[in-house]
Amino acid sequence: MKAHEKLNYVELPAHDLSRTKKFFSAVFDWIFEDYGPGYTAFTNQGLDGGFYQSELKSLTSHGAALLVFYSDDLVSTQSKIETHGGEITKPIFSFPGGRRFHFTEPSGNEFAVWSD
Repeated sequence: MKAHEKLNYVELPAHDLSRTKKFFSAVFDWIFEDYGPGYTAFTNQGLDGGFYQSELKSLTSHGAALLVFYSDDLVSTQSKIETHGGEITKPIFSFPGGRRFHFTEPSGNEFAVWSD
């Protein structure tokens, strides 16, 4: 939904668009639409966005923003991520307000998942 001066779209690099699409479809039920061989857009996520063909990676250690998912069942979500080719980079840890973990998807972009 478009709203004046609110975040509307996010774009991320991906060196393997096919594996990245397969991963997010399987784990988070994202829907993709390809726009040529070097770009794919996703919906069904709350914030729409896309992946562009690139050897770059979005990592917090490189100064990138961290996109964080919410899960009602942290352990189940972690298991789905691992089953579908994601790599856990920071195991579950507590922080004020909940618990979370970080992972990279098949193209190497870092995300996190948190729960109450």
